[in-house]
Amino acid sequence: MERAPKRAGAAPKRPEQADIALELLVHGVGGTTPEAMLGDPRTERITGDDTAAVFRRADDVDAESRPEDYRDRPVPEAYVWCNLTSGNGARALWLLLLPFMVVNLAHWMRPSARGRTRVVRCYGLLVRLAGLTLTVLLVAAVCEVALDLTAWQCAGIEACAARHSWLGFLSPDVSHHGWWSVPGRRLALAALVPAALTGLLWYLSHRTWSAYESQEPRTHVREPEETTDRTALGRPGFWYGRRLVARLRAAHTAAGLLTVAAAVGLPAARFDHRLGGPAALDLLGRLLEGLLLAAAAVVVGVVCRRGRSENRLDQHLDNSLVRWLPLGALVLLTLTLVYAAWERPKWASSGRLPGDETFGAIAFVQGLLVITLAVLAHVLHRTHPDPRAAMRGLGGPAVALLACALGGVMSGGVAQRVADWLDGTRTAMPGPPVLLTWQASVIPPLLVLVLLLCAGLGLRTWRRARAERDAVERDYPGEPLDSTRSRRIARTRALAALTDRGPLLVAVVSTSTLLLGAGALVGALTTDETPADAGDRAPAFVQGAAETAQALGSWLIGLGFILFVTWGRRAYKDASARRTIGILWDVGTFWPRAAHPFAPPCYAERAVPDLTWRMATWTEATGGRLVLSGHSQGSVLAAAAAWQLEPAVRKRVALLTYGSPLERLYGRWFPAHFGPAALSALHHDVHCWRNLHRPTDPIGGPVRLTGACGPEVDRPALKDPLAYGRTERHPLPAPILGHSDYQADPAFAEEREHLLARLRPALPAPRAQDDSGRSSA
Repeated sequence: MERAPKRAGAAPKRPEQADIALELLVHGVGGTTPEAMLGDPRTERITGDDTAAVFRRADDVDAESRPEDYRDRPVPEAYVWCNLTSGNGARALWLLLLPFMVVNLAHWMRPSARGRTRVVRCYGLLVRLAGLTLTVLLVAAVCEVALDLTAWQCAGIEACAARHSWLGFLSPDVSHHGWWSVPGRRLALAALVPAALTGLLWYLSHRTWSAYESQEPRTHVREPEETTDRTALGRPGFWYGRRLVARLRAAHTAAGLLTVAAAVGLPAARFDHRLGGPAALDLLGRLLEGLLLAAAAVVVGVVCRRGRSENRLDQHLDNSLVRWLPLGALVLLTLTLVYAAWERPKWASSGRLPGDETFGAIAFVQGLLVITLAVLAHVLHRTHPDPRAAMRGLGGPAVALLACALGGVMSGGVAQRVADWLDGTRTAMPGPPVLLTWQASVIPPLLVLVLLLCAGLGLRTWRRARAERDAVERDYPGEPLDSTRSRRIARTRALAALTDRGPLLVAVVSTSTLLLGAGALVGALTTDETPADAGDRAPAFVQGAAETAQALGSWLIGLGFILFVTWGRRAYKDASARRTIGILWDVGTFWPRAAHPFAPPCYAERAVPDLTWRMATWTEATGGRLVLSGHSQGSVLAAAAAWQLEPAVRKRVALLTYGSPLERLYGRWFPAHFGPAALSALHHDVHCWRNLHRPTDPIGGPVRLTGACGPEVDRPALKDPLAYGRTERHPLPAPILGHSDYQADPAFAEEREHLLARLRPALPAPRAQDDSGRSSA
């Protein structure tokens, strides 16, 4: 692939070239190459970098200088952004940030409701608090592994420390009461592990912001006809959340450090508060407890204080807060480590480290937040009901609950696997907190419910496939019938329809998770025993079920953790596996980081400004027509970029989408931003829009916009396959394309030509802009 970095792709402005047309292609999930998009092995990069760039065929680089060669066809360009999600191998490690990404999605899944500003703000506040609990849960889980299981339990037991020679210097018996064998010093040393993890998360968040999200959008003076009431995606500051991310990064970093300080300092303070303890240490412990409580209140206040600023490009940073909040938490952690490391002759480690109730408190707070979030979502949905919204507007709370559950499963899985590794006999160490064991024990019944639901969906799909055979035969009249061919096409259509059952699956899983999680919390608090031990006093059947659930849950959570690590390791080395993970990020990281700063970075904060700048500068330089052609996730990026254009440029743009999830996925799960009102506004604002879809496509679908605000958008469903049997045009069996190769269908070229023809009439010239990006008269 050749590069032409010196050619900017925007020729000097020549009014006589106004009839030239450009087709800007945007690929979808999984990515592709510019050669495949443009159908030519010789391509050149005309603008962009190694992360995301615009390419042309080598023969088309100077197309603007010879418009007479392109009177009957547009100039094709390809915007390639796949490296934003599946580039180098290190991005496979983003799998560890999956709970943060999921809770960030919940922020954007609120129902659409105009005029309920306070409720909307409260909704965003609750999701941010849920994200904060996930950070505390992650750090607390690492503290459980490093401080409790390793430094407190295993190092305090001679048999366990002798089995692991690297712990010998921490064991009083093995090291003969060496300097590091004092419990407080063991905890202080082990605290470096969760503290380092918190610092790593801060570094990754700061680094990915600079690499992905630091691109400023193209701004312009707002014109009277512009409106952002129907969707926020057209607001100037929507794709630039620098101020909020910086504030949340500071707050979550401080929260992580304070969690480590509490895990180290509170056990030492509890020991010092006993009768007869040193008065100085008792006073110092109470002072540190007060400081920790005050610092935690400050962190919660910072998270609650401010949401996103979207109506303007907010470049102002809260420098004092961003700098001093994490630094203050680090200083407090250092003081706590010194305090805990002080000599206490009678202090010895036994049982579990005090503070097991932390996990129960986190689970209770998360459940309360999710229930309150569901109430607010219901209120918003009732204000402006949307019959197509997933779960009647409750998709956001359900996804937030799944994020919390995923964080709990990952935390419990790591703790149990480390406990098993340190104490293979499971007799010397008390092990992790009983709540983590209870949470693992509810996984088998949850899986049974999921399997029953999947069986029901499978039966329904089989019945639908049988019903689709008649439709298949009607779509290909006059063809010799082939039962095998008909069954395959019908089965593909039925499987593609499973996407529309996603809300049912999420509803069942989230509801079951909430109920089973509440039961696990109650069981752990009331018995303070593992399910197997608590079942000893129950009938034999209940006892056997409890033991089976505990053993099977522990095995499943261990297997899941191993598979998770294996998948991440394979993706780190294998580009094809990394591309599969990239598909997950294509969907999950489209949205800005509004609820959690440690979530994987938002690629759209780079891609949307890229597309907006390219379209605006090209139309200004040439005065030509532009077809924005987006496939799959590329159609979502195309719509977001079109909303960011000023009206004069937007009216020169035609939108061609195919295999698009704009309504089927985004419209249903994110109704506030892609609901019917938002898509209708986009239909009205762009000059013209056509959408292609197939019944065999599991991702794309119709956008369901009629001619109320312009010509109908959806073309009737395309035939797939193009030919039922062998024909002169298709002498070999035509493949079932599903979600791919829309350009192979003759309808694609036909619709593109129609869009270009509709753009041809006289159009208003775009306003010239100065170097700052502001419109000038």
